[in-house]
Amino acid sequence: MSTPAIRLHLWTREEYDRIVEAGVFPEGSRVQLIDGEIIEMPPQGSLHATAIQLVERALARACGESFCLRGQMPIALDLRSEPEPDVALVRGAPRDYRAAHPATVELAVEVADATLSFDRGRKRALYARNRVPEYWIVNVPDACLEVHREPEGSDYRAVQVLRPPATVTPLACPAAVIPVADLLP
Repeated sequence: MSTPAIRLHLWTREEYDRIVEAGVFPEGSRVQLIDGEIIEMPPQGSLHATAIQLVERALARACGESFCLRGQMPIALDLRSEPEPDVALVRGAPRDYRAAHPATVELAVEVADATLSFDRGRKRALYARNRVPEYWIVNVPDACLEVHREPEGSDYRAVQVLRPPATVTPLACPAAVIPVADLLP
């Protein structure tokens, strides 16, 4: 008698959205769909929250009204992934996304303290595979900004590590100059 293989069920975005809407997860749960797996994220500390606000403020000043900033909101990257970057810079206005989450992202930003290895690994690979042109990691423990550009396959060809007093210019906003210190808590 043969034993059936045990397999992991990989969720689609459609299935994931239905179970989220059905209230399966308790209010305030921090979950994301990454490559078909439902990932529970750790609670957010005060440094993490502060860094998110600083990034949002800096990008809003730098990029103006031409873009929409989405803080910890879903993006529809592929059929099995609906991550919630700490900050995403997308084209358009908030009302452009009433019917569906954006599928195209100009810049994804993750604030990393407890999640640094995850953000450098699975998240970076996910964003690269889905051709997100620019991915930043605000590396809280090392007080630096990791800038990833030129997605190719599951990685980025160009990576810079910037520390104050360096500045960064988002690819989507070439006239903007943001001091790295403005992004760090």
